Amino acid sequence: MTDASQSGSFRIGGEIAVHRMGFGAMRITGPGVWGPPRDKAEALRVLKRLPELKVDFIDTADSYGPDVSEELIREALHPYDGLLIATKAGFTRSGPDRWTVNTQAKHLKEAAKKSLKKLGVERIDLWQLHRVSSALPAAEQFGAVKELIDEGIIRFAGLSEVSVAEIRAAQAFFPVATVQNHYNMASRESDDVLNYCEKHGIGFIPWYPLAAGDLADGGGALRKIAAAHKAAPAQIALAWLLKRSPVMLPIPGTSKVKHLEENVAASGIRLSDEEFKALH
Repeated sequence: MTDASQSGSFRIGGEIAVHRMGFGAMRITGPGVWGPPRDKAEALRVLKRLPELKVDFIDTADSYGPDVSEELIREALHPYDGLLIATKAGFTRSGPDRWTVNTQAKHLKEAAKKSLKKLGVERIDLWQLHRVSSALPAAEQFGAVKELIDEGIIRFAGLSEVSVAEIRAAQAFFPVATVQNHYNMASRESDDVLNYCEKHGIGFIPWYPLAAGDLADGGGALRKIAAAHKAAPAQIALAWLLKRSPVMLPIPGTSKVKHLEENVAASGIRLSDEEFKALH
């Protein structure tokens, strides 16, 4: 069976090697990313299946649940042998589908320390600032991240939903190891950010990676290419991301083992240059 090792590898921060096909752990929570999952047993099966499929990069956040995703990851996978568990902070939650940006230094530091306990680790190897708030000085937010690194609470730091200018501003405070922006075949507004990441060896984590937009309609190129590879259109969308850049780290998420296996199987699909151009 195809596993994530066939997606290639990337070194987070130039040091921690992970397979490029990762897993996003937002969907293992309840509806609206709130509370426990409807089927906890299946969510735990999904998580336990990850190392069997050689998925060794898992992305979560303190706001997923909140706390629920981190707690399930610990229950299923602690002590994380050979796994990189990346988490984030920068939101507070008041209910299903409700997200409030909170990047005050005090909150970020408290959230990171809470994630240490929830995940059961002494240090978070990759911690990402979930948003950069325009309501606060950037220096205050980036300074808090630097303090977390200096205190040994986190090893490497990343950013989410940022511009090239914001990455450069953050780099004055700490090395930016990863960037997590909205990106897929249908939404490529972050092409400039991706190109910057590729040039500087920064891992690029596309969230919502499976969307294909109009390319998935009717008898278009995506469906023809999928048929040629005996694959689902979503698998081709993931294969396209992997071919797009060597720093690309897709993290498709799901709460079902069957869907997980289908996503990971995209690691073995090799698009030709002609197929890639037809989808570009």
